[in-house]
Amino acid sequence: MSRPDENKNEHPAVHPIPPVYRADSRILILGSFPSVKSRETGFFYGHPQNRFWKVTAAVCGEEVPQTVEEKKAFLLRNHIAVWDVIASCVITGSSDASIRDVVPNPLQDILECADIRQIYCNGVTAWKYYRKYQEKQLGREAVRLPSTSPANAAWSVERLLGEWSQCGEVLRNGE
Repeated sequence: MSRPDENKNEHPAVHPIPPVYRADSRILILGSFPSVKSRETGFFYGHPQNRFWKVTAAVCGEEVPQTVEEKKAFLLRNHIAVWDVIASCVITGSSDASIRDVVPNPLQDILECADIRQIYCNGVTAWKYYRKYQEKQLGREAVRLPSTSPANAAWSVERLLGEWSQCGEVLRNGE
């Protein structure tokens, strides 16, 4: 029996993208859950209006990577690990606000293997779920950064760079 408020576009979803990291990764950037576009492209931050690649490339002083292969190489070359907090959930489209029935990803796998000095959450939803499901278990606080999502249109690329530049400081200083 369906609920009267049930959304027909709402569906259970399992995270389809493996994490990107290696032993020399220094920072871990966590999103909430892949957007519909990212699930279609099979890689993180796949929506063409998402500013993640533009912002991280600027932080690292590089050109914006275009292909999935270039994006993976960019992350690894710059000691950046990327994954999402959520392994599975019920979600409507790409709406973070609709997320429920969350099962978290096993982030300890990355932390046991990689030299992660700082964890960053890309947006308030990732940060909220990290704090709820991971922070106490892992014993690691995360820094909340403003979302690079196109839904966060109030933040220009320049303004995002002002906050995201702290990632570059950790990468350069190794702290």
